[in-house]
Amino acid sequence: METTETFDSLVRAEFTPVGTYLNTASNSLLPVRTVTALHEAALLRAQGRPLTSLFEDVEASRAAYARLAQVPVERVATGVSVAAHTGLIAASLPPGAEVLTAEDDFTSVLNPFHVRGDLKVRAVPVERIARSVRPETDLVAVSAVQSADGRIADLPALREAAREHGARTYVDFSQAAGWLPMDAGEWDFSASVTYKWLLGPHGIAFLVLPEDFGGLTPLLAGWVAGERPWDSCYGPVTELAHSARRFDLTHALFGYAGLRHSLELIEELGVSAIHAHDTALADRYRAGLAALGHEPLPSPGSAIVSVPGLGARQPELSRAGIEVSDRAGNLRAAFHLYNTEADVDRLLDALSG
Repeated sequence: METTETFDSLVRAEFTPVGTYLNTASNSLLPVRTVTALHEAALLRAQGRPLTSLFEDVEASRAAYARLAQVPVERVATGVSVAAHTGLIAASLPPGAEVLTAEDDFTSVLNPFHVRGDLKVRAVPVERIARSVRPETDLVAVSAVQSADGRIADLPALREAAREHGARTYVDFSQAAGWLPMDAGEWDFSASVTYKWLLGPHGIAFLVLPEDFGGLTPLLAGWVAGERPWDSCYGPVTELAHSARRFDLTHALFGYAGLRHSLELIEELGVSAIHAHDTALADRYRAGLAALGHEPLPSPGSAIVSVPGLGARQPELSRAGIEVSDRAGNLRAAFHLYNTEADVDRLLDALSG
C-alpha cells in the first residue's frame, strides 16, 4: 500500500484541475499519463503508422481490470457500455423469467429487461433487495452503488439470498470499481464502465462472466470474437474464442491506449488507499452539511453524497468553478483520489452563502 506522502505526490503529478471537480460519478478527470497515451495513439493514425501496439493495450487493460476484479483474465470480455452487456444477459433469459431489480437504479442496468416485453421485472427499494429474492426469481440485477444517491447495496446479503433460492446475479460496478474493493468472482455476471472511478476514457465497459459463460450466446460477435481474430475477418467465425473474449465487441482502440495507463495508476495507488481517501472526504462533507443544517440522503460508507432540495444550485456552483451534479433535485457530490479537504471546504463555503 502506498504511504500518504507517495499517494499525494502521485496524484499531484497526474491531475491538473482548473477548479474544484467533485463530479466523478458523472465522469472522472483523466490522468496526465492517460492524456499523453491518447495523444500518442492519435498520432499513430495521423501519421499512418502501424496500430499493433494499440491491440496490445486492449489485452493489458483487460488483464488490469481482471486483477482489480479479482477474477481470471479469461472471464473478462470487453465492450462499449453496460447497456450492451445487460442486453446480452436479458437476451439469454427464457420468456416469463422473473428479474428482481432496485427501484430507480441506473437505466442501463434495467431497461434491456423491460424492453424484452416478456419478462417479469420486479423492482424493490435497494435496501430490501436481498430479502426480496424468492424461489421464482431467476436473476437479480443491481448496481453495487446507486448512481443517484450513493447508497451501497448489501452485496453479501444478496449473495447469500441468491444462493439460497437458486437465483443468478448481475452486479453493475460502474459507481464502485476504482474506490470500493470488489470481488467479481462472487457473481454470475458483473459489468462496469471505465470513465468514472477507473479514470479512463469513454467508450469502454468490461463484462465478467462465469467460466461456462452462464448460458449467454455471443449475439454481437464479430471478428475480434474469434479464437484467431486476424483469421476471422471474412465469412462466419469458424472458431469462437475459448475465453470470454468471444463476447468482445470491436475495440475502441484509442480508449484502451489511455485506459491501460489509468488502470496502472489505480493499481499503483491501491484501491484500499483510494477507498480510505475518498470516504474520509465524503464523511467530512457530511459533517459540514450537518453544521449547515442540511441532511443528505443516507449513504453511509459511500464516496457519493446527495442532498435533497439543493440540485437547483448546481449552475451557480459551476459558474463559481465547483463541478457537481443535479440529480432529480438532489445536489450530488462525488469524492475521488484527486480531491482534497480544501475541495470539500470550498463546496461547504459556497453552500453556506
